[in-house]
Amino acid sequence: MTRSVLIARRTIWCLLACCTLQGCAGMAGSQTGNVESKPFPEAAYLLGAEDVVKISVWKDEHLTQEVVVRPDGMISFPLVGDVPAAGRTVEDVRLELVKRLNKFVPNPHVSVLAIKLHSYKIYVTGRVNKPGEFLVGHYTDVLQALSLAGGLTPYAAENDIKVMRRDQGEQKVFRFRYGDIRNGTGLEQNILLQRGDVVVVP
Repeated sequence: MTRSVLIARRTIWCLLACCTLQGCAGMAGSQTGNVESKPFPEAAYLLGAEDVVKISVWKDEHLTQEVVVRPDGMISFPLVGDVPAAGRTVEDVRLELVKRLNKFVPNPHVSVLAIKLHSYKIYVTGRVNKPGEFLVGHYTDVLQALSLAGGLTPYAAENDIKVMRRDQGEQKVFRFRYGDIRNGTGLEQNILLQRGDVVVVP
């Protein structure tokens, strides 16, 4: 094989590699745009009641333990007492602990890990085959919740489904028309559920 042929092949391989990389970058950019446009507000997981976090302070075994987020949204930790955790990320909690522990431990190295996620619960009630409370490990939309509940019964009012949400003491209601979704319309009704949401099927 001549030197000129080798050079030509290498040039073609380089061009193909560049095009592939540009294509991947374009796909990654579009995927990022899709993620940002999702209707769920949290960019990172926010802790809630019943979640379990492991807190470790480097070189201090007595300050390493697992704690549960209480119903009032607080966690208890030695030296610093109660620390707000619900509605915050693990990084928020870590920074708060570092700030408070500074009074007792010089330059504390703190790590906070969420090890058991028990707060993201949703509820489905009414004319479904398996009504109840569902603990799910991922964000769930209305259709997925109905599927978890075994689907609608034959006498369910499929176009009068409601999602009940309590937000800072205010009760909100979202309508869901299953028949529209089945026909491929009104897809914006299939919202992502937040922890504590109740899907009511009359």
